[in-house]
Amino acid sequence: MSLLHQDSPEKFDDAARGEAFTKGTSHVVWASVIAAIVVTIGIAVFVVTAEKPPAAAGEVLEVWAHPMHVETSGLDANGAPMAKQSFDQVLVFAHVRIRNQSKGPLFLHEVLTNVALGDGIHSSYAASAADYDRTFLVYPDLKFVHGKALPTDATLDPEQILEGEIVCSFKLSKPEWEARKDLNFTFAFRYQPQLVLTPQGAVIEQ
Repeated sequence: MSLLHQDSPEKFDDAARGEAFTKGTSHVVWASVIAAIVVTIGIAVFVVTAEKPPAAAGEVLEVWAHPMHVETSGLDANGAPMAKQSFDQVLVFAHVRIRNQSKGPLFLHEVLTNVALGDGIHSSYAASAADYDRTFLVYPDLKFVHGKALPTDATLDPEQILEGEIVCSFKLSKPEWEARKDLNFTFAFRYQPQLVLTPQGAVIEQ
């Protein structure tokens, strides 16, 4: 081979072009990764900002509990004799406030008080507004906690706030009640998720 023989310029050009192409590809990959990260962050921000608040919100402002031992009179509704019965009972009163945060009406159709005991969850439906008022006729010594009844079948318009009191009854002894592990309240709406609230403060024993 002649010492004057040299590789063709085309070979050097191809090598140079390959190196330049590799560098260009690297820049494209990094640009794609950065773009993907930016898009992901943008989607996350959109989801967080566009997320709607729950349809209902509220607070349990106060809770009173009244343990008692109950013994029936031995007479039925017509005054005829019947066997007497006795049992332990806890009446749970709560002052609650709920509000409609949605753009449409909310249809409240039941309210429950839930007590967690050693054997599981015990639930009791809240009395209707009429039965709430009758409670104080049966137990006149509880009039000091008598407030405005919360209707358990109310319709809340958008931004409307509903406030009042409920009462539930549990066949529990005082020691069983005091051994509870948790206490909360469920507000069930038609066509919407349930609202579960826990008391803000300690339960007042009466």
